Amino acid sequence: MAEANSVSAKVGNQSISLETGKLAKQADGSVVVRSGDSMVLVTAVSAKEPKPGLDFFPLTVDYQERLSAAGRIPGSFFRREGRLTERETLISRLIDRSLRPLFPEGYQNETQVIATVFSADPAYDTDVLALTGASFAMAVSDVPFPFQFAGVRVGRVGGQFVANPSETERDQSDIDVIMAANRDSIFMVEGGGKEVSENDMIEALLFGQRAIAPLLEVQEQLASSVKREKRGFDKVPLAEGVAARVREAVLEKVRAAYAQHDKHERYGQLSQIKKDVVAELTAPGAPFEGKDKDVKTVLEDLKYEYMRRMITHDGQRIGGRDTKTVRTISCEVGILPRAHGSALFTRGETQSIVTTTLGTSEDEQRMESLKGQSFRKFMLHYNFPPYSVGEVKPLRGAGRREIGHGVLAERALRAVLPPDDKFPYTIRVVSDILESNGSSSMATVCGGALALMDAGVPISAPVAGIAMGLIKEQDRIAILSDILGDEDHLGDMDFKVCGTAKGITAIQMDIKITGVDRQILTGALNQAREGRLHILGEMAKAIEKPRADISKYAPKITTIRIPVSRIKDVIGPGGKVIKDIIARTGATIDIEDDGSVAIASPNSEGVEQAIKMIRALTQEAEVGKTYLGTVRRIMEFGAFVEIFPGTDGLVHISDLANTRVKKVEDVLKEGDEVLVKVVSVDRSGKIRLSRKEALAEQGGGDGKQQGAPPAAPKA
Repeated sequence: MAEANSVSAKVGNQSISLETGKLAKQADGSVVVRSGDSMVLVTAVSAKEPKPGLDFFPLTVDYQERLSAAGRIPGSFFRREGRLTERETLISRLIDRSLRPLFPEGYQNETQVIATVFSADPAYDTDVLALTGASFAMAVSDVPFPFQFAGVRVGRVGGQFVANPSETERDQSDIDVIMAANRDSIFMVEGGGKEVSENDMIEALLFGQRAIAPLLEVQEQLASSVKREKRGFDKVPLAEGVAARVREAVLEKVRAAYAQHDKHERYGQLSQIKKDVVAELTAPGAPFEGKDKDVKTVLEDLKYEYMRRMITHDGQRIGGRDTKTVRTISCEVGILPRAHGSALFTRGETQSIVTTTLGTSEDEQRMESLKGQSFRKFMLHYNFPPYSVGEVKPLRGAGRREIGHGVLAERALRAVLPPDDKFPYTIRVVSDILESNGSSSMATVCGGALALMDAGVPISAPVAGIAMGLIKEQDRIAILSDILGDEDHLGDMDFKVCGTAKGITAIQMDIKITGVDRQILTGALNQAREGRLHILGEMAKAIEKPRADISKYAPKITTIRIPVSRIKDVIGPGGKVIKDIIARTGATIDIEDDGSVAIASPNSEGVEQAIKMIRALTQEAEVGKTYLGTVRRIMEFGAFVEIFPGTDGLVHISDLANTRVKKVEDVLKEGDEVLVKVVSVDRSGKIRLSRKEALAEQGGGDGKQQGAPPAAPKA
């Protein structure tokens, strides 16, 4: 890469340029992707030799954002970037899921892809640029990566599909999907929609596949201009005769193991088969002495072939189900007495316990990113403890998989949440997987919807999720509903679809093969809809709609609105007034710039007291209305009377009584309570009051203090 080479293409209304040969030249492949002022450097490096003893492909992908790219200094104590943020982790997963299935089978050289954002233009998001750059970096390298693809974001604004929509267009869009594809197939999909139909989602994906054609063309041009010869690699051959001997020894045992419906019984038998056949064929003096890896590889291939043939030829799945049947479902709500909302969702051997917690604005999560600081009012956290699959592992916090599953479920449920002005709570949903045998993220979606309804969150509709699978053997195709862990591991597709009875709210797809066409996508999504409706029906047996009231243990939040001009009166100098209200009522008070005030307290008395105090501070004087006020200052020309806290008006000496008043002090003194009527309010807010008119309305007229009738308002 002695000379810099560059190409450019237009996707939708976005121009994308790519350059190689200038930066990071010691990497096997590197490319700078630019759109507007956003610039991402993507590098790829692969070891020249595989590590001995590996039986997997060691690929690592890291996407990282330098806050200097947006002219910002990190807010952490160390003032430098630390571990990957949630956004960085999710984008790393997008790139990994796109790359991993495309590497040639048997390639086990340690490989690393790093995408670094060095310049960030708010108008051009960097996630899709990094995804596309990963393929370009591979294309200009000598790494034996045989495929080329590109990434694109698809939106729909005003009924029209848009490729790589702007931030403004995304805000108006009812579809937001990121995908990776080439001309023949779609490899990866992540995104959602606002209850969109299956047909609309299919059209969005096919539109995105067509939109990347210019990028695929210039990728071929760039790879051709660089002229990097792909390195060869030798797939280590199996020992001669090992395949036949392993098949002969274990085929019937594998058949018997897959006839077991219970996961642990099945896994136990398969584990014993492995131990026995390895001991028999690789022991000292055995035909394949020291060839443990070869025997294990053949056994895995045999399991793969047998399970797939069982489904595509015999029409039989593990557990005896047909391709469309969803495992037995049970749902319970309200099982945790002190949680604000809780649910237990069980489907087959997958089980999730989900809680919903309601909080105030103080519980919002502060987020720091290239776009600045933001606050998050809805959080969903997914936990996958090792006991859920009968394993022993140290607990080290959420990993990439847990973060990815949690965000998928969060996206699915976010679409049905009430707006903040209707339900001003911060909401946290936590899903703990208690058992797992496939599709625990979809159990989280279902359990999350149940827990939200149990907590009294007025969601617009229940949401369910289902994981679809695909087995494709030559011309035989089987689309599977509600896949098991084995069917995910040994199948060709993992397609998660979430939504309401009306339409799709979230979607995630990973494809391990090429050639997935419209027919397969249509079949998978329509079958997913059937399964989703069935699951929604089972969920409705536990709870059909949100509870009318929130838990007695949740904070009570009431939202009122005050004039924007009176916000300063509630806050007071240096926050003195609002701090006093909080101290006296025990309530949490959050004031927005538009005048909306959210008042929260563990008890309704605190809320009511705070509302009363705020109302008193923000009342507006109404012309023609009579108030019981307090004399605050005596002047020669009249008296200033406070009609409610912070608001006073002038009673001119001529308006003090029906008779002529020589001195104000003859009628009033400071501290007196007096009836006054609002005569006028001028543009500057000055209030003119009349005691004379107020007394006349009350039947008084002698110029003396008449006292306050019960009907007179008092702040």
